[in-house]
Amino acid sequence: MYRLHSLGWNSFQQLCHTITREILGQTVEAFLDSHDGGRDGAFTGKWRAEGGEDLCGPFVIQCKFTNRANYYLRRSDLSDEVEKARKLVESGSCNSYVLMTNAGVSGTRANEITGDLKAVGVKYVRILCSTWIIQQIRENTRLRMLVPRVYGLGDLSQILDERAYAQARAVLDSMREELAKVVVTDAYQRAVEAIDKHGFVLLIGEPASGKTTIASLLSMAALDNWGSSLLKLSSPDKVETHWNPDEPSQFFWLDDVFGVTQYDESSVNGWNHILPRIQPMLQRGARIVMTSRDYIYNRARDHLKESAFPLLNESQVVIDVHELTTQEKEQILYNHIKLGNQTRSFRTRIKPFLHDVASHPRFIPEIARRIGNRYFTKNLLIDSGSISSFVEKREELLRDIIRGLDNDSRAALALIYIRNDGLESPVRLRETEQATLERLGSSLGACGEALLTLKGSLTRLSSESGEPVWQFVHPTVGDAFAAILANNPEHIEIFIQGSEPERLMREVTCGNVNIENTVVVGRALFPQIIEKLRAWKRDRASSTVSLSGFGERRNLYEFLSYRCSKEFLSLFLAHDPELLNKVCHPGLYLDAVPEVRLVKRLHEFGLLPDEQRRAFVATVSDYALQGDDARVLSDDELRNIFTENEYDDLVDRLQVELLPRLDGVREMWEDNYSSSDLPEEYMQPHLDFLNSLLREFGEDPSAAEQIEREEDLTYQWIAENEIDELERSPRQLGSIESTYGPETTRSIFDDINADEQPETE
Repeated sequence: MYRLHSLGWNSFQQLCHTITREILGQTVEAFLDSHDGGRDGAFTGKWRAEGGEDLCGPFVIQCKFTNRANYYLRRSDLSDEVEKARKLVESGSCNSYVLMTNAGVSGTRANEITGDLKAVGVKYVRILCSTWIIQQIRENTRLRMLVPRVYGLGDLSQILDERAYAQARAVLDSMREELAKVVVTDAYQRAVEAIDKHGFVLLIGEPASGKTTIASLLSMAALDNWGSSLLKLSSPDKVETHWNPDEPSQFFWLDDVFGVTQYDESSVNGWNHILPRIQPMLQRGARIVMTSRDYIYNRARDHLKESAFPLLNESQVVIDVHELTTQEKEQILYNHIKLGNQTRSFRTRIKPFLHDVASHPRFIPEIARRIGNRYFTKNLLIDSGSISSFVEKREELLRDIIRGLDNDSRAALALIYIRNDGLESPVRLRETEQATLERLGSSLGACGEALLTLKGSLTRLSSESGEPVWQFVHPTVGDAFAAILANNPEHIEIFIQGSEPERLMREVTCGNVNIENTVVVGRALFPQIIEKLRAWKRDRASSTVSLSGFGERRNLYEFLSYRCSKEFLSLFLAHDPELLNKVCHPGLYLDAVPEVRLVKRLHEFGLLPDEQRRAFVATVSDYALQGDDARVLSDDELRNIFTENEYDDLVDRLQVELLPRLDGVREMWEDNYSSSDLPEEYMQPHLDFLNSLLREFGEDPSAAEQIEREEDLTYQWIAENEIDELERSPRQLGSIESTYGPETTRSIFDDINADEQPETE
């Protein structure tokens, strides 16, 4: 069963509108407001009924909505409608009458209602009750995509096959209640168009603006319509690992791709590394949806290699989800309050203020969730000023709520934060976390009780990873908790003591280095951070996972590069002087290896001794001369590490030693090719190499001609070795029309406080 009674009168009319268009094939003239004279919609034309009977003339569509579950329509519920139908017949406006209702209708009652309508002159009557509407939802995947709220109103196992249901439950189960509240916005419609046309969409917006909700809807549509394999991943390297060229229906969902709460340059570097691979994935049939906070994306775009993935320049695939119409805001607010846990008394008292809430400049979907949850409104005064302040000061109010929690609840949130928004259930403390709980005045048992108490308000129990984990109910809770930590030195020390080094390297900055929403550690606590990192290195050195591993080095070097002030780096080098010798001989792919960024940072701060600088210059120069990597020619920061004489000497040697044998470099790449690689992806580093040379020697006609010839030959080789694209059936969700009809004089919030009585529009 689908809980159609929870839709509300406006959403039910939208559902009926969509059904008449998609299922019955009729274009309805309009849905009218409460002063409709007995018509919620109308059209004139022919209608071939299921039995083959042709109906023609003016049609009237009447929606009968009830807020009551399992309600069966009574004859008396339509007494007013029968009288209105008489007047419509007399005016020549009604030949056929279609009644659509979410109530049940028995056979006996249907005969009585049909008789009453025919007695006043209606020739043909169709009654489409809850059973018929639910059957259409179950049988029609496109209808479910157009009205995606139904995914949250019924049992997914009844409409998805076993494989798709297992994936949906693993990835979306924790969002089930939110799916029941979604609204088909213009941003969702444009996202569908982007997925159809390009196979890719990047959703950007401020925190809590609905990016994840739209991504979840696209994921459900992919599972339901295409039978896709759904993968929700967290990092670029996992995309490479999980992509299967022989499975064309994969759907990748990637949240917060350039950083969770602040810009993460290491994530951007990771994406730059795989961007050339994205296009072949899309060509093979994969579909990708990414999300990013707007302020993070604005910083990331300056560092993204858009030339490697031109789609990022397309306005059709980069969609700002924050642009909501007034009707969309009102429907979002209605859904969250109607399906929240507020009392009828609260809904009645706040009803007069809801239009102002939806039209407030600082309204976002998260505000609707909070108003619909009594936990957030227990101290809210129901008056214009207090409600406006609730919306205006949304961040401050959330921080105040967290500050007002008892010790056990704050400790529970601290554990989730320390575990990077993934605290396993049942909770098992790590050694350092026990001391953290004691300092916060709590215990393991008390934290467990607090997690349950906070469930649905500040925490949620998710199974996205395959195992149950406690998470913040929304990332904004983590933002607020981080802000509290940052403003309390005692909390920062607790956080450092209770956090694993990997967590610290992701979340803190040592000194203020202008990264948003991060925990800033002052100089007094630098020694504690350094000791944590030294102990971590010792543990890695004595374990089977050595710090010499690429992943371990990347974590440390990127932390030192992006999140540490000059003062901290100077102190760290005093404790670990060998680091300088390790970073001055970086590996290939200079745009991706972490040593290069750290050398740039040390040079910028004047902390790179000349001996190590010269060793680094020699390594980078040798890569260019061998034809492996000439990034120094196109990277100004890298170029600045060279002295003027060193750089001029490199350019001279490239012209004398490299350019004459440039064809041999290309042939070496061709000879080393493996048929398991995609040709364009394989040759991309060589193309980047040629682009760097062209930047340096482009003004020399002879050199430019030689480089461009090699570039043409490389593209020719790619075309000759191109792998035939797999044949696949078209996979498009199709166009989506707005579900909103004309402006109505009836308030969408009319039945926000209705629980018992059936409603007629």
